[in-house]
Amino acid sequence: MIELRTPTQIEQMRPAGRFVASVITALSEKAAVGVNLLELDELAHRMIKDAGAESCYIDYHPSFGASPFGKVLCTSVNDAVLHGLPFDYTLQDGDLLSVDFAASVDGWVSDSALSVVVGTPREADLRLIGVTEKALAAGIAAAKPGGRLGDISAAIGAVAHEADLKVNLQFGGHGVGRTMHGEPHVANDGRAGRGLKLRPGLVIAIEPWFLHTTDEIVFDPDGWTIRSADGSRGAHAEHTVAITIDGPLVLTARD
Repeated sequence: MIELRTPTQIEQMRPAGRFVASVITALSEKAAVGVNLLELDELAHRMIKDAGAESCYIDYHPSFGASPFGKVLCTSVNDAVLHGLPFDYTLQDGDLLSVDFAASVDGWVSDSALSVVVGTPREADLRLIGVTEKALAAGIAAAKPGGRLGDISAAIGAVAHEADLKVNLQFGGHGVGRTMHGEPHVANDGRAGRGLKLRPGLVIAIEPWFLHTTDEIVFDPDGWTIRSADGSRGAHAEHTVAITIDGPLVLTARD
């Protein structure tokens, strides 16, 4: 069921957005050569506890997961692009790291993701991250009342196609509210003018993710970590966005 939030409820969602943004910022600043993925998870765990927030991930167990997630953030490295389960891995020079984090504050959820290069960057990785961030901005700009859900998908897809990237449609954005994942599904490619009419009060996570040379994915044995089928690297970007009468409001905007 698709739920619309009142202006008062959207205001109540702001603290969750600010908190998630602060954690994503802290994680991106902490990520460096020699830092273990489990250290990043521990940092997010401490911030959740200090803020009196609740993790959306630790007990999360959808049908595709082999078990409850068990950690409080996703860390996807190099050819991993989504749902990376943190493990005992020390970041190396040149790694492409994506961090994805969602939490609940006072019963309201926000969700955000960011990709960074650790240490010495590859030009191709910087380009991929740039395209992903550009697609996110395009999707947000299309999240206007009176438009259609397909406008968001088409805007994201147009950026990908302009960069000669293929788009996987198995995973994308989603509704956000009292829980992390809800309706509607927001595909990362589509046709403008199609789909759900965008109305004030709709709150969605818009999250483009792209791979260098493929749109095919495989799962790790953990049932969570999603990698490119050809070993090429991936990037992921995400914001929680409320559609208001004045246009899109990015609840997880980072300073």
